Amino acid sequence: MASIAQAGRLRERRLEVQATRDRAFLRAFLERDRLLAAYAICDLDEREFARTRWAVAVDGSEPIAVALEYNGIAPQPLFVMGDADGVAAVLRELIRPRAAYIAALPQHLQRVELLYRIEPGPPMVRMWVDRASFMPMPGSVQRLLPADIGDLNRLYNLGFPSWLPSEAIGQGVYYGIRAGGRLVAAAGTHVVSPDARLAVVGNVMTHREHRSRGYAKVTTSAVTQELLRHADQVVLNVRADNPPALATYRALGYREHVRFEERLIHRRGMLWDSILSPLRRLLPATHKEV
Repeated sequence: MASIAQAGRLRERRLEVQATRDRAFLRAFLERDRLLAAYAICDLDEREFARTRWAVAVDGSEPIAVALEYNGIAPQPLFVMGDADGVAAVLRELIRPRAAYIAALPQHLQRVELLYRIEPGPPMVRMWVDRASFMPMPGSVQRLLPADIGDLNRLYNLGFPSWLPSEAIGQGVYYGIRAGGRLVAAAGTHVVSPDARLAVVGNVMTHREHRSRGYAKVTTSAVTQELLRHADQVVLNVRADNPPALATYRALGYREHVRFEERLIHRRGMLWDSILSPLRRLLPATHKEV
């Protein structure tokens, strides 16, 4: 009944869904909340834009929601922003990935759940810093080069599945710390936009044997300091249930902007979902929502 009511409201509002490649329009819409939309704004740069697909929901002549689907083997990132009815319309009619990692505000998930099965997970915190608030942390770090990609991937594979090409270092900013010749900590970037003067820090990792020594703070500081030479704001994401990481970034001057959801979603009605759904009803729950 809920889905019928939602569909009726969408028809009553006469929402129209359109694909778009108009970067000027998209930039203007996303700049309504520059920090929330930082990844998407960076994806408007020429290097990333060819790998993206965009759609907008329009109410009369007013654009009310935007969705970005990053192309590639599923699941890929999916970002939605704007009016919840508009988000639902776009995901129902035009942007329809089988599986995706969605980034959305909590109020969007109720509508998304009509179309997708949503995996559990903790809220995320979007944090940001600028030159006025940044508090650098000095330390002995080195700028990583494309030749260091093997060491970097070995470090990341200790904590989470990862494989980065050497271009990721060449096109981004990475700093690391070595102990006994071995790379034991690193921080880098997800995406950097010279056009928007925005950058996103990510891939922060310390080897388990070298944690609690401030290495994450020092490497993140070095990356942030370099990025702020050309960016007006630098953002990052951190899990809301990770107090040590939150404290680390706050110590560098990062401030909380918004809490949002970053979840793995699967389109309802797909073959895999129809196979798994009966099994889920038979198995006891093994997780709890945070």
